[in-house]
Amino acid sequence: MKTILITIEYPPFKGGVANYYANLVKYWPVQDEISVLDNSDNQLLCGNFWPKWLPAIFLFYKTIKQNQVDKVIVGQLLPLGFVVYLVSLFYKINYCVIVHGMEIVFAQRRFRKKFISRLILNKAEQIICPGKYTASLVKDFLKKSDDKKISVVNPGVSPIPLVDAKILEKIKIENNLSDKIVLFTVSRLVRRKGHDMVITAMKELAKIDQHIHYYLGGTGPDEADLKSLARGMENVHFLGKLSDEEKWAWLVLSQIFIMPSRNIAGDFEGFGIVYLEAAIAGLPVIAGDSGGIRDAVVDGETGFVADPTDVNQIAQSILKLSKDEMLRKKLGETGRARAMRDFDWEAQVQKIYSIINNQ
Repeated sequence: MKTILITIEYPPFKGGVANYYANLVKYWPVQDEISVLDNSDNQLLCGNFWPKWLPAIFLFYKTIKQNQVDKVIVGQLLPLGFVVYLVSLFYKINYCVIVHGMEIVFAQRRFRKKFISRLILNKAEQIICPGKYTASLVKDFLKKSDDKKISVVNPGVSPIPLVDAKILEKIKIENNLSDKIVLFTVSRLVRRKGHDMVITAMKELAKIDQHIHYYLGGTGPDEADLKSLARGMENVHFLGKLSDEEKWAWLVLSQIFIMPSRNIAGDFEGFGIVYLEAAIAGLPVIAGDSGGIRDAVVDGETGFVADPTDVNQIAQSILKLSKDEMLRKKLGETGRARAMRDFDWEAQVQKIYSIINNQ
């Protein structure tokens, strides 16, 4: 069998979706050949054409015909899903669409996109979603479509890599972490991630316990506003862009991972792989009750799922974990065991493979 993944987001492109597809290819069963048609050298999306995805039609058709492809995995509903749909009208192909969540929200904002998206999904042989929340959005969006072709397969998480002891020691000394309770977040600095709520909570917590410190890794459009909100606070620290190794080092050195994401104008957390990365590092998690987060975090078992709009609830969750080392250890160990048991990448990819091949 020959399978091809067509996607805009793939390494060296950065981001959670790119990493998702990299792991999909990495752990694809060896008995089946998989190749990737990505946007390297702007071969799928070209600014010299209108629409800019026009070259993708010819490249995709040429690729599947030359390679006698049996199955196609569509990485983005729009525009690549439309490219595959158009080719499928005159060349027989079986395709599966992976929907991460926001595509459905964006599709509903314009009639044309909504109409095209429904055409793509209705013709797809399978639709795979990373969580139950996204699957429910797809079912609502398609209305009368056959629910049986919509499957939920959670993303996986890789084992924690070995972090250089010198890097750990350097970070620990430079940030004077030895006597601190370290809260850590790594993400794009965008509003829905809830960094502002944590900073606001930290203002109150500074009056109660000065050992609790919040470290934010990442950059983004909200960075200036967040720094303004935290101005003058000694318990909030911005780390800027982190390398993968630095991210894991901070996960190892932290006591609590926090990211109380919330839904804002349709923007939501479809799943949240970073919660699993925190879990695999043995950290209890404080998350926001929104989107598909409850697939990743079990309230009271692997962490706390708080109301992301309630600063007091977020502050109380932080305080409870910061004061109770045994509780942190219990939740962290449960989270790690669950991540290793239920979110192994090889097992998750095998599920996707079985769905696509009707096994």
